[in-house]
Amino acid sequence: MSHDRQVGRVRQLSRYPVKSMLGEDLDRAYVDEAGIAGDRAFAVLDCLTGRVASAKNPRLWRDMLTVRSTLLPPDAAGAPAVRLTMVDGMTGTVTVTGHRDSALSTLLGRDVRLLDRAAPGATIERMDPDQVRTDDDLSRAQTASSVLAAGSPPGTFFDFAPLHLMTTATLTALAAHSGRPVDARRFRPNVVVEVPDPGAGLVENLWPGRRLRIGRDVVAEVVVATPRCVVPALRHGDVEPDVALLQVLSRHNRLRLEGVGVLPCAGVYARPLEFGVIRSGDPVEFC
Repeated sequence: MSHDRQVGRVRQLSRYPVKSMLGEDLDRAYVDEAGIAGDRAFAVLDCLTGRVASAKNPRLWRDMLTVRSTLLPPDAAGAPAVRLTMVDGMTGTVTVTGHRDSALSTLLGRDVRLLDRAAPGATIERMDPDQVRTDDDLSRAQTASSVLAAGSPPGTFFDFAPLHLMTTATLTALAAHSGRPVDARRFRPNVVVEVPDPGAGLVENLWPGRRLRIGRDVVAEVVVATPRCVVPALRHGDVEPDVALLQVLSRHNRLRLEGVGVLPCAGVYARPLEFGVIRSGDPVEFC
């Protein structure tokens, strides 16, 4: 790896089979135009509103981030399936049936069903993080609709592009600003890149427009910095809520995103151009 192109190595590789639920760490993953195989393969549909459920609206869906999702082979009838593990350790299997799922509806307190493909123009509700300064604000701040997967293949459930990357330097910088460790799980990245200089700061801010080679096979174009929502402030499994982290992002890394405005950001979105396998420990370099 050429020194001037060196970025770092894959420290953590993750996918999240159900949008807004906890996911699973991987040793290796296949990547194609839709990102890591199995990532955001499913989403929950709110039968009342017709919107995709997202913890970006914590008034309704924050408890989704306490449920772990794991991919399963299709059931005997060929229906896609996922195993859900609740905070108390209980597990259940949910399939895509086209009808209300009683177990999932009981868990989330609303009539819902599982999807494996987003309808054209599918939307979620997103709470404005600039309105959230206390825990109480998570129950009363305004929300607005946003369209899914504008930078991804049709039918997918990504917020924008199929890959989300962060560096250890960014996590270290946020920890320094907040005065406490910052767990990568709050940001739900697919790839955490360990960079040689832990004090390099928010280095991903300089990546949009560049291409990264990850391992031997995968090349991805970095599209844009990732605008942050309220999700990093919420409980993620055993990671406690931290509303103050939103103010850290707002004070220390507001970036101007073309056509969107000036927003708090951390990490980057990327679009795969060349496909193949990524492994934990793989080198990451500019190309």
